[in-house]
Amino acid sequence: MKTLISFLTVLLLPLASFAEDAVGKRDLSTEEMMMTAALTLLGFVILFLAVLVVLLIKLKGYLSPMMAKSEEEILYEKQDFWSNVFQLRPMELEKKLVMDHSYDGIQELDNPTPPWFMFLFYSTIVFAIVYGFVYHVIGDGKVMANEYVAQVKEAEIVREAYLKKFANSINENNVTLVTDKAKLAEGKTVYDNNCVACHGAKGEGKVGPNFTDDYWMHGSGIKNIFRTVTEGVPEKGMIAWKKQLNPLQIQNVSSYIMSLKGTNPPNPKEPQGVKEGEEAGPAAPADSSQATTTDSVK
Repeated sequence: MKTLISFLTVLLLPLASFAEDAVGKRDLSTEEMMMTAALTLLGFVILFLAVLVVLLIKLKGYLSPMMAKSEEEILYEKQDFWSNVFQLRPMELEKKLVMDHSYDGIQELDNPTPPWFMFLFYSTIVFAIVYGFVYHVIGDGKVMANEYVAQVKEAEIVREAYLKKFANSINENNVTLVTDKAKLAEGKTVYDNNCVACHGAKGEGKVGPNFTDDYWMHGSGIKNIFRTVTEGVPEKGMIAWKKQLNPLQIQNVSSYIMSLKGTNPPNPKEPQGVKEGEEAGPAAPADSSQATTTDSVK
């Protein structure tokens, strides 16, 4: 600092002498006056710069201790990229993280939760809120129950298409007696919806014949029953069900009718037609004359 003041004194002294000589002469020319002003201004600029340099030097000395990197910062800088990404602490700093308690000589480190993990955690919370609002509040999304219902509907459409194609391939030549409980249940549904009025709820017979005995009017066996249900008996008031039912439904209801044999319902209608396994003869009831085979349909 003293050196700087001495330098400024030496620098500004000639300027002061020049100014004093100029004042003593009293008749300065214009050029001399401009020179005096320029030298004076230069002196002030040099003085300002000198003071600024001194202040910067002082400020640097004051800030240097504050700007120095700590040992911890230096250790973090030495770590690799992934260690910094996952916020892993240097091994040298683990002693500072050891908690006061220990169990069987095992100590625990007080490591903070990494920022990336907290980001994922809070992201799941936001996702859950959005998911719940979209799927359960406004109902735009398909939850598992809705997807199941949609898949069942699609499967039902495929099943109906298959059954329609398969059902149309059944006729009285390839029809078979079914014993599956599910198909018999479908046949019972068809029977309850279409046949109860004439044949009774349990096949005991009303206007139509009894299905539970051994006598048949238009042929026994699955093929004859299938044909009778399909074509009907118009002269006795039975319509042809082929317009209302598909062949598969007729097969199922025919099988259900055969399953009623021997169930012995209350108030059965008297036998009509020819007994199964016997040919039509004089002893047969009068209305059985139409039977021409041992398969006589009711």
